[in-house]
Amino acid sequence: MTTPGGAQLLAISDLHVGYPANRAIVEELRPGTDEDWLIVAGDVGERSTDILWALGTLKRHFGTVIWMPGNHELWTPPDDPLTLRGEERYRHLVERLRGLGVITPEDPYPLWEGAGGPVAVCPLFLLYDYTWRAGTPGAATKEQALAHSRELGVVCTDEMFLHPDPLPGIDDWCRARVADTARRLEALDPALPTVLANHWPLQRDPTAVLRYPSFALWCGTELTEDWHLRFRAAEVVYGHLHIPRVTYKDDVRFTEVSLGYPREWGARAAGPAGPRRILAGRQGVPR
Repeated sequence: MTTPGGAQLLAISDLHVGYPANRAIVEELRPGTDEDWLIVAGDVGERSTDILWALGTLKRHFGTVIWMPGNHELWTPPDDPLTLRGEERYRHLVERLRGLGVITPEDPYPLWEGAGGPVAVCPLFLLYDYTWRAGTPGAATKEQALAHSRELGVVCTDEMFLHPDPLPGIDDWCRARVADTARRLEALDPALPTVLANHWPLQRDPTAVLRYPSFALWCGTELTEDWHLRFRAAEVVYGHLHIPRVTYKDDVRFTEVSLGYPREWGARAAGPAGPRRILAGRQGVPR
């Protein structure tokens, strides 16, 4: 299958294929050309069987599929046949997805040579560390911020199902992932621009429009606030918030690519958002 526009770098997130309507959308997703790449920026589903089904389905249609986990893939729900937790669960999914030919955050960063390239496409797995506390005024510590959010009735389901084993806390896991990932990004050719793709936003500005501001605690880390500049991002891709849109920071384009829950996309006149074109507006590719 080919189109006059040439190969495209596409991205989508928050597929949540546990919902039949979302599962049907995944079954119908197709590339515009045989050379299209698809970034899947996390929250494919909660159960390991759903995650493997969805990414296996997408890999049969797209030549290159790049995945990074969201919080939902890392959950250990009681009805999942995969009972591994934390790092073991993540590493198990990495190995199973590698077996399907899917690129993961543990693999070498692939080089996109199509429109807008060359760029290193960097799938990141960074988590959050409870440092985005603007929605919990007066909270000087993680514990105070979490207590304040609980008083408001805002608690992420991660607190029940996302386990940081073998580390003591999600914030510890986040800091370890950030440090390891920064070393890998620093080793790239300094003349090479990047597409940074992470499930959670790298920069806190997108959380300003959250309906419940204290939910920002579970959305990212202040450690990555400058990564779009530090690591030469041509574009930053993220999901998690279920607020698909394009914003700019320091002339860098930030694109939220979430599909979201059926109750969310079903309320939009345009219906469900499909994969978004990344590097749009560069080298003759329109926004």
